[in-house]
Amino acid sequence: MRRFLPTALAMAALFGATAPAQADVDALPLEDIKTFSQVFEQVRQTYVDPVDDKTLFDNAMKGMVSKLDPHSAYLDAEAYRDLKEATSGEFAGIGIQVGEKRGAIVVIAPIDETPAARQGVQPGDRILAIGDTSTEGMTLQDAITRMRGDEGTELTLTLESASGSHAEASPRTLTFTREIIQEESVSERTLAPGYGYIRISRFQKRTADEFDRALERLKNDKEPLQGLVLDLRNNPGGLLDSAVTTADEFLEGGLIVYTKGRLPEHRSRFTADAAHAVPERTPVVVLVNAGTASAAEIVAGALKDHQRAIIMGEPTFGKGSVQTVMPLSNGSALKLTTARYFTPDGHSIQATGIVPDIGVQRGTLNINESERLQVRERSLENHLINASSNRTETAPASELAQKDYPLGEALNLLRGLNVWGARAKGHSSD
Repeated sequence: MRRFLPTALAMAALFGATAPAQADVDALPLEDIKTFSQVFEQVRQTYVDPVDDKTLFDNAMKGMVSKLDPHSAYLDAEAYRDLKEATSGEFAGIGIQVGEKRGAIVVIAPIDETPAARQGVQPGDRILAIGDTSTEGMTLQDAITRMRGDEGTELTLTLESASGSHAEASPRTLTFTREIIQEESVSERTLAPGYGYIRISRFQKRTADEFDRALERLKNDKEPLQGLVLDLRNNPGGLLDSAVTTADEFLEGGLIVYTKGRLPEHRSRFTADAAHAVPERTPVVVLVNAGTASAAEIVAGALKDHQRAIIMGEPTFGKGSVQTVMPLSNGSALKLTTARYFTPDGHSIQATGIVPDIGVQRGTLNINESERLQVRERSLENHLINASSNRTETAPASELAQKDYPLGEALNLLRGLNVWGARAKGHSSD
């Protein structure tokens, strides 16, 4: 028996419209709803392949929201779960980072202390099958979704080693028990004695705490912290609260960011408190590029406006809008743009981004080996010795700073600031 779609009046009630007699500018237009119902019915009845009603409704909602702006979206239950995992930094899986290489799904690296690491999964291992399903022609996102699941459930992978100790036994099948995996969003290292480097890959729930721990490790290094590089390149953003808390680590007070939206609850001001983790006199360089977006731009903009850091690199992405995630009754969610970001000085980030104080193009640093062969006075036989020399060699930069040109330039700038500061201090004491 044919099932008819609700009448236009019933559809209006379904979508929350008021009765036609009510002269309300916010009432849904019943004629348009009637047209929508006609299109819906025609697709149901005459499209070449049967399509269930849920799929049609999902597609209609996705289309309704996707045309508003690039960042608003209707999220089905699976997409909503992925979003929550991305912002929390936690998911149930086996702990491997995967990528695609020449059409194959390969392991980039296992995460330490996870099921994958404990069973000897190695970088470069090719994943031939997930469970009983071959990965031939499988997309990377599909593979990631299949490998994740509920905590305590089992996952079987068939792996082929490119080389190494497993080569003679390849392919091999391993069974794992999924665990809660925590992704770290902050990493740190020493660029040169006294000069630290902290990279934030995205702003998740625990990012500010991870930043604190990374900074403490740098402070406890052999040399006092004389300068810090904060790397926000290719950071797509994340949680607003996390970005605000991280920016607060550098500032003694003042406005960090404010938002403007149509509704009062979407108009907010976020300020720094007196406590800060980064020493006030420590020079800071923030590295940005075209992949620095949203929450990462908030941090860069706040530090720039407060003149707390020198921003170096390329103009940022320019995502200056706020998305609010609204859970829906069926397990899905609506991600809707509800406000715009503004830096402390009142600049909108939207479409313009953060313009760096010093422009540096991305690239790598190639050292000219021939320069090391140049003849100098000290190279000559029987040259006179400088008995009063107090010449000191500059400590070499880390391999990372040597290979990453913008990072190397940031380190050079920090060193220059300290040299200039020391000379200025010596001059003022005369």
